[in-house]
Formats: sequence, C-alpha cells, structure tokens
Amino acid sequence: MAPGILLTFIVGYFLVLLIISHLTSKNSSDNDTFFVANRNSKWYLVAFGMIGTALSGVTFISVPGKVGAPSGDQFAYFQFVLGNAAGFLIIATVLLPLYYRLKLTSIYSYIEGALGTWSYKTAAAIFLLSRTIGSAFRLYLVVIVLQRFIFDSYHIPFAATVLICLVLIWSYTYKGGLKTIIITDSLQTLFLVSSVFLSIFFICRSLNMNIFQAAEAIKASSYSKVFFFNDFLSSKFHFSKQFLGGMFITIGMTGLDQDLMQKNLSLKNIREAQKNMFSFTGVFVIINIFFLSVGALLYIYAQRYGINVEKTDYLYPTIALQYLGIIPAMVFMLGLTAATFATTDSALTALTTSFCVDFLNFNKRDDVNSKKMVSVRHYVHIAFSGLMFLTIIAFNALNNDAVVTAIFKVASYTYGPLLGLYSFGLFVASRQVQDKLVPFICLISPAICYFLSTESKKYLGGYVFDNELIIVNGLITFVGLWLSSRPKVGKTLSPQVI
Repeated sequence: MAPGILLTFIVGYFLVLLIISHLTSKNSSDNDTFFVANRNSKWYLVAFGMIGTALSGVTFISVPGKVGAPSGDQFAYFQFVLGNAAGFLIIATVLLPLYYRLKLTSIYSYIEGALGTWSYKTAAAIFLLSRTIGSAFRLYLVVIVLQRFIFDSYHIPFAATVLICLVLIWSYTYKGGLKTIIITDSLQTLFLVSSVFLSIFFICRSLNMNIFQAAEAIKASSYSKVFFFNDFLSSKFHFSKQFLGGMFITIGMTGLDQDLMQKNLSLKNIREAQKNMFSFTGVFVIINIFFLSVGALLYIYAQRYGINVEKTDYLYPTIALQYLGIIPAMVFMLGLTAATFATTDSALTALTTSFCVDFLNFNKRDDVNSKKMVSVRHYVHIAFSGLMFLTIIAFNALNNDAVVTAIFKVASYTYGPLLGLYSFGLFVASRQVQDKLVPFICLISPAICYFLSTESKKYLGGYVFDNELIIVNGLITFVGLWLSSRPKVGKTLSPQVI
C-alpha cells in the first residue's frame, strides 16, 4: 500500500472532522458548550460515540494481536469484557444517579462535599495524571504504526508526526469541545465498527471462506478458548480474576473518570443517561466479539501464508497494509485513525474540563462564559495538548517497550485510590477523614500494589495478580481512610444515592 495514498486518505478524513467542528460550534463556543454541550445531547449519539472512545487504537490493534500471543491468551479477553459489562451496569444504577442529583460538571466535585478539599483536589489530580499518561500511551502506540507505514517514507521525524496528530485533534475540538466531540465520535465509531466488519469480510475472501465457514474455522482453531477455570493461583487468565478485574476497572476507569462520564452528563436527565449506558453496554460486548474474531482470522491467515511478525501488535497492520490490497488497507487505516482520535480528542476535552472546574473553579464563577474565561479555557486546552506531546516524546526517548508499559501500568494503578475515595464517601457517611492525610494515603496504596504485582508469586504462595489488583488497591485506600478517620459529631447526612 503506497504511503501517499494512505496520507491523502488521512488528510481527507481530518477535513471532514474540521467541517463538522465548524458546523457544530459556529453558533456557540462558550464554556457551557465545551464542558457539557449545554446538557442537550441525544442519548443515542452519546451511546454510539462512546464505543469509539472506550475502545481506542490500542484495542483496535492489541486485542486481535493477543489472540495468538505466546502467553496463550486466545479469547480470554472476553471474560474481561463480561466484567466490563457488569461494571457499566453498576455505573448506570449507582454512580450516574449521584452525578445527576448533584448536577455536576466535574465528577470530582462530589468528593469535596463528601470528604473535603484536599481529598477533592487529590481525586482530580489523580485523573489528570492518569488520563494524561494513559491517553499519551495509547496515542504513542498508534503513532508508531503511522510512523512505520507512512511518515518514515517521507523522512518525517517522529516528533513531527506526534505534533501533526495533536494539532489536528486540537483544531477540531478547541471551539465546540464536547458538543463537537459527540458528533465526531459518533462518526468515528461508525468508521471503527465498519472497519471491523469489513476487515472480517476481506480476510474471509482472501481465505476463500464465507462467514459461516470462517466461524467454524475459528471454533476449530487453537485460538477460540474463552473461559479459563484452571490454575487460580498462577494463571492470570482465570475467570474470576478477569471478570472481577474487568468489573472494577470499568467502575474506576470509566465511572470515576471524567472523560466518559462527561458525555453522560451532557444529556438532559438521568433517564436518558441510563438508556445511553445500557445501549452502550450491549454494543460494547458485541463489538469486542468481532475484534477477537478478527484476531483469530488474522492468525489463520498468517499461518496459511507463512507470515511472521516480530510483535503481536504488528500482526493486524502488517496483513492489512501489505497483503490484503488497497481497499482493505484503507479500511484498516480508517478504523485505526477513528479509534485513536476518538479517544484522544475526548481525553483532551475531559482534561481541560477537569482542570478548569477542579483547579480554576470555573463552576463557582458568574462569568464562566465571558470572553476572558473562554480564552483561559483555550490556553488550558493548548497546555494539555503540549503536555501530551512531551509525554509521548518521553515514551519514545525511553525506547524500551517494557519501561513504557510499566509507566502506563503504574498510571492505571491510580484509579484504585479513586475507588477507595468514592466508596468511603458513598458508604461511610458517619466518619470524617483526616483530609490532609488523603494525598499520602492515595500515594501509598498504588506503591503497595506495584510491589504486590511484582512480588506476589514469591510472598503469596505463587499467586499472580492481573486486573483484579485494582480491587486490592481500592481496599487499601479505603482501609487507610478508615484508620485515619474519626466519627462525625452531630447529625450526619448521607451523600449516597442508591
């Protein structure tokens, strides 16, 4: 596939996004529009658009690649997806009613009333750190693919490729913010879903199979095992670890994350927000089945034609861009670009919103929509784009996949303390935390969990942690808050909404 064709395709793709941005923001580009889309979004657009945001380019590449990984993943990821679904249902029935009752713009504002100012700022800082590193990591992995298959041909340096991507994202989000993103993410999700289905079609055609023959081939292959119930201690694929980990990671990294919750808060009322989450959950589960199926078919294709790749993440792009032809290559690039930028544009908007509300107190000002405050929001948006640029450049400078993955993993640990903070606020209304100690508790908990992740096999009888470590993380934070708290004096009003 000629790099010039792919580059032209991407340029055209972004022109479409810029046109959408202009149309959605020409009548209104104030801070209410940017933060919560004037709370007038359509639930079905939000539900569909959230698919692209939740999946990301990493999912698009890594989930199919892991199906045939040497570690024996197969379809084990689907156990995690089932846990995700359970987590989404908890978010819809427990957290969303709380957010709507308090009419929040930033979900971390809840912590201020429940636990205190230091706790509130800590929760918001955790999000800013985690989402910046996490989003930069996801964009970094995809930029590597773009660099290898397109920009290296033009001798464009890696830093310039990253800058181009971030400038393009900034250019279509800085005015309309969430209002624009809800439309563009819906479009990008359409591209993403179409890309998955079309990839299956093109691979099946290359293998001379129809869809039913492909399903049988997947079923008969060595890649199709879904449920793992053996070796509870030493296997990270055990169902309980994957399901519980998926459920609590979803609660922490979605329900307690400004990014995806911000879209829900743009809806008119709690009923529409819940319809959005229930619909999103069903589509999310189904689309992941197809991602796993793409992975199995890719490995069947690679085995038949003797294709070897150095990393599992390179399997999908290598076959799509070098073996299947021009149209399949364009379909793959469409899906990859859509998945990547649907995640990054949403993250930049959420980071800007959280900083403006949680640290600059936009929600406490009467002039929030004045030209001055809109300008401040623009500067914050630019600053986070620059911070993400520097983070990606740092990842590339490390030039060590293991180190970069470890950094991302450490960042993901910080969602455990958010679980602990919200759980304490929801269920322990009778005690008051020592507010100034909360930042230290939220630092100690991930540090203990990182130690457990590396040493559990040695100290816990061979037990190997996987995604369920977030439960331990939240529990350590909860216990720390309890031990440092004291009974409240006088009548207590519970903040919980259940």
